[in-house]
Amino acid sequence: METDNSQVKAEQNPSILYRCKKCRRIVASQESEVSHSPGEGETRFKGKRRSTRDLSQTERKLDCSSIFVEPMQWMEAVQEGAVEGKLTCAGCKARLGYFNWAGLQCSCGTWVNPAFRLSKSRMDACTF
Repeated sequence: METDNSQVKAEQNPSILYRCKKCRRIVASQESEVSHSPGEGETRFKGKRRSTRDLSQTERKLDCSSIFVEPMQWMEAVQEGAVEGKLTCAGCKARLGYFNWAGLQCSCGTWVNPAFRLSKSRMDACTF
């Protein structure tokens, strides 16, 4: 008897849904997430205006505080043709993030272009 490969993959890597913390409406899924490799972050500014602690790259956590997604239908400002603006939940109008077609910098230091950034602190991630 053969097993379905897609079913096996789904069991090994459960999908993640991102929900608005305020109203629990689904705003994104793992499939719509745009991946990026971590950048230099604060170490890029060493010796300039910002001061950084003397930590090695392995000791420094470069966890991103946001996720970047593809443009979606619920993003009203994007659908209206705006170049940049806030992303608000379609259900409760809570601010979830920001978008800019010219790009935005992630907290890890990487520049993402175009950028539709959703703040992790304003969403709950759940697996199914």
